Amino acid sequence: MIQADFHRREFADGEELAHGLADWTAERLRVAIEARGVALLIVSGGKSPARFFELLSDMELDWTRVAVTLADERRVPDDSPRSNARLVREKLLRNRAAAANFTPLADVRLPGDQELAAASARVARLPLPADVVVLGMGDDGHTASWFPGADGLAEAMDPGARQLVAPIAAADAGEPRLTLTGRVILRARAIALEIEGEAKLATFVAALEPGPEEEMPIRAVLRRAADRLTVFSAKQT
Repeated sequence: MIQADFHRREFADGEELAHGLADWTAERLRVAIEARGVALLIVSGGKSPARFFELLSDMELDWTRVAVTLADERRVPDDSPRSNARLVREKLLRNRAAAANFTPLADVRLPGDQELAAASARVARLPLPADVVVLGMGDDGHTASWFPGADGLAEAMDPGARQLVAPIAAADAGEPRLTLTGRVILRARAIALEIEGEAKLATFVAALEPGPEEEMPIRAVLRRAADRLTVFSAKQT
């Protein structure tokens, strides 16, 4: 088993987890603002973050100094139900957090190569390194859009990647996607991994066993950023 030196916080259910994660994230954003005047928050999409986003949106901090972007995005229109940007706008960028500065990744009005270049340019203008990255994990061990077997996966996970944003195409990914690379995610000052439910907890335990990162990409986070990683877990969703 991987002897990863990460922090672990366990909760009774997803509701308690969302409160704990919101408090933890807000505190780190406050510290970043105090230290350097701005803070960069990178969040993920999916079903699990909705409660967390709603709670975080009403946390008291100077949201005008917070930049927000996505760890990954499907190449779909902004109004698509599968758009992570739509989820962020509806659940996070409200209440006090309506004052935050949001930078989306995808822009499907552009051809693929132009969309990638534009996304990379927008991310390069953010106040890197990220102060907080909040990741989820799939039952297959993927995180962000680092899917097992994806084309270009090794480069995408590399903390020394040439690019800030990478295109991802994988059989299990559905639509083509854009993802931040290890150069952004694995260099963050603090990383949270949100895990809810028995199935994902079993996947997490499996990821701690020896094996290639390409087989379970969450291992890249566990192995390369454990000293900055806090795992938030709950058996009940």
